[in-house]
Amino acid sequence: MISRRCILRIGGGFLAGLAWPRHPRAAETVEIRMQGNTDGSHVWFDPVGLRVEPGRTIRWINLDPGNSHTVTAYHPNNFERPLRIPEGAQSWNSDYLLPNESFSITLTVEGVYDFFCVPHEHAGMVGRIVVGRPGPSSASRLSAQAAGGEPIPEIALRAFPSVDEIMRQGVVRRI
Repeated sequence: MISRRCILRIGGGFLAGLAWPRHPRAAETVEIRMQGNTDGSHVWFDPVGLRVEPGRTIRWINLDPGNSHTVTAYHPNNFERPLRIPEGAQSWNSDYLLPNESFSITLTVEGVYDFFCVPHEHAGMVGRIVVGRPGPSSASRLSAQAAGGEPIPEIALRAFPSVDEIMRQGVVRRI
């Protein structure tokens, strides 16, 4: 027979376990969807702007049934594009993702990360992730064309949400 004291001890341990601080958000994967109209006239990342803490994994998934997409960091390693991710951060290029395919990376360096879809950059399919709390120099260097590399199309430059907007809202959607 279990004593009343034993039941209280087990119950107290269970409640203490529930109260134990956990950090599941650091381990969660955040999803960004690649989407498009059925006729292909408009393509986008959703969300287009996102704020996360360092160490967060980002997963892009192509939910556009009519197009393949990429998620590619603005970095000289990628088609001689200008550097628009933090210095020292790893560049990436997903290659073409067919519908329902995905690509993931973990962002560990604080700063602003701009990315684009290779075949749809000229349609303004770009996005921005703010990792941690970047300094003012990160935002100011992204306000126009970055030095070096191929120029970014004006439609793409206009599509980026501001760093301030991302910091205020956490998630920015434009569809």
